Amino acid sequence: MSSHVGPSRRKWAVANRPSHGKTVRGGFLLCIVTVILCLWGVPTARAEIQVGAAVRVITPNPLLPVSGGMGAPKPAQEKRGELTARAMVVRKGDVSIAVVALDLLGFPSVLGDRVRAKVSRIPAENILIGATHTHSAPDCYAFPDGKGGHSGDLAYMASVCDQTAEAINEAIDRLQPARIKVATGEAQGKIAYNYYAPDLYDRRMSVIQALNSDGQTIATLVNYAIHPEVLGNSIGILSPDLVGPLCAKIESQAGGTALFMNGAQGGMVTADNRNLDQPRDPQRAYWADSRSWDECLRIGHLMADEALRLVKDVPEQKDPALFCNSIRVRFPVDSKLMWAVVTGSPLNYPYNKDQSIHARINLINLGDAQILTIPGEALPNIGAYLKRKMRGKHNLLFGLTNDAFGYILTKVDFQSFPRYEYVSRTSLGEMTGEILIEKSLEFVNQSPQPDR
Repeated sequence: MSSHVGPSRRKWAVANRPSHGKTVRGGFLLCIVTVILCLWGVPTARAEIQVGAAVRVITPNPLLPVSGGMGAPKPAQEKRGELTARAMVVRKGDVSIAVVALDLLGFPSVLGDRVRAKVSRIPAENILIGATHTHSAPDCYAFPDGKGGHSGDLAYMASVCDQTAEAINEAIDRLQPARIKVATGEAQGKIAYNYYAPDLYDRRMSVIQALNSDGQTIATLVNYAIHPEVLGNSIGILSPDLVGPLCAKIESQAGGTALFMNGAQGGMVTADNRNLDQPRDPQRAYWADSRSWDECLRIGHLMADEALRLVKDVPEQKDPALFCNSIRVRFPVDSKLMWAVVTGSPLNYPYNKDQSIHARINLINLGDAQILTIPGEALPNIGAYLKRKMRGKHNLLFGLTNDAFGYILTKVDFQSFPRYEYVSRTSLGEMTGEILIEKSLEFVNQSPQPDR
């Protein structure tokens, strides 16, 4: 069921129909007073936006192996930064929404539903849980190893669920009146590129910032498409990668809680940690990479600077509307590899007898911003198309949110080039992108339009 709270309207209650002259005169005077007050612009009671935020550390102790995708996780001997669960709750009237960012490769819906079951004050379908997609965190898919075992630590996953629910519940407890700012613009500097085709990526960064009545920051949400894989899982470091420095610098500069929601970064929009003076294959435009914590700091801090620059002088939105709804979309699973994960993981992923799965897609309107979730890693052309067809002044895509079912390609990209062999193999199937686009845009067009 959809829920919508728009700009407030003045409402005046009129008592029972009058039965004698004195009551009629009283009612007439009340009407006169009402008209005068309306003309004078005396404010009436209205639902106001409230925002709360909270953070929990989810770094395993002792350290666990880290996962960069399918295959065996690699041992970690040290950590750089802390893995976190970061929650922001937005409420207006009877509409409440939670947005959660987890420093993990992915977080499947079967675990997300465990979190939702521990949060009673927000409808389960209004709790959006996304993964930052760091390649330096433990496996939370419990990938089958082909030998009857799996690569996950179930006790750790249970702990992440508990800590995530705690963060959401604390964010609810910390709700306070808020003013909203939303910005979108090109992020400048050496931040990201497309490993498969260097210039084909979305440079736009969107920022949502909530301020309290004193002008202090409650939360800053950054939405940008990038693989946080400066380090990768092969160098023995557990880390939030560039997302940790991004959030730390925003919090030190602006205050409040920062969180990062990824975008359409599939195939293969990644951190620009190239050493441009060290070409590895000049003909194919490959360079040696800098896989260091210093490079995580450089990129994360640059992203923070750009986010704060973009949002700094944006005017606050007056009485922004808040809307949230969701749909469940069926996706066939044609990939034998992906079906083996769905059916073989000890997490007991829900699936259908016709070899398909369902994933939840959310649509949120917050003021003049529209947000659409993607249950995986959509290629950048899909992201650009969806943004172009969405109806907000600011259009945001939350990738790897509510689920993380591999890469999402259109049928014309699927297995089209040798370079797309891996992303095709780790996609649900050839029609995944087509279904996502069709169902998402139907959803957008059937929903209320955001403020403009």
